[in-house]
Amino acid sequence: MQTLKAEVVAISPLTEFVHKVILKPQQPVTFEAGQYMQLVLGEKDKRAFSIASRPSQCDEIELHIGASKADSYAMQSLEHLRNAHQNNTLVDIEAGLGVSQLRLQCQRPIILLAGGTGFSYAKSMADHLAEINCDRPVLFYWGVKEESALYAHSEMQAWAESNEHFKFIPVVENPSANWQGHTGFVHKAVMQDIVSLEPYDIYMAGRFDMIGIVRDDFIAHGAVRENMYADAFAFIK
Repeated sequence: MQTLKAEVVAISPLTEFVHKVILKPQQPVTFEAGQYMQLVLGEKDKRAFSIASRPSQCDEIELHIGASKADSYAMQSLEHLRNAHQNNTLVDIEAGLGVSQLRLQCQRPIILLAGGTGFSYAKSMADHLAEINCDRPVLFYWGVKEESALYAHSEMQAWAESNEHFKFIPVVENPSANWQGHTGFVHKAVMQDIVSLEPYDIYMAGRFDMIGIVRDDFIAHGAVRENMYADAFAFIK
């Protein structure tokens, strides 16, 4: 873990409720694809956010913060970042946290599964896999409630087109009449597409209640628990 001070370079909307934040740490930051950072609001108040940027971007940290309620965990964090940006002050962060980072020492195919802004966790790994020219099959499933929440749809289509082994599968829970892709719950789409999950390394991010259900359903569908990774596992039974 690194403790750093960082400049808030930019805050921009990705959707009505999701904002991209760019931080510039005072020293190069070290982390692995799939790790997260904490924004330090106080000695006993640290807010965790997945890192969306890839590890080679050591001079920059990208976050995707979903904040809809005025006094929510995420909105308080966003306001802290906005104040620092407006006042040209630095924020304190801790980077390189988590145990669900990308494992590169095996040859199993990979499933990246993200719900909502859990996308940022999977994006870091997807971009890193592209950068190192990974030739393992990679299936990236991104589940959202409405199509408008697919803020990186074109970016991930381009990612999939960059390598014949990559595939991007967006899943919309409440689709419009014009939606042509997968619908319903994102993990159900995985199980519909794949007969058995036994051969795969599976990386997951989303709401804790979602991850618990996905874990149990995936194991029933053949997934090997030791090959499943989510930092939420530390907080759920």
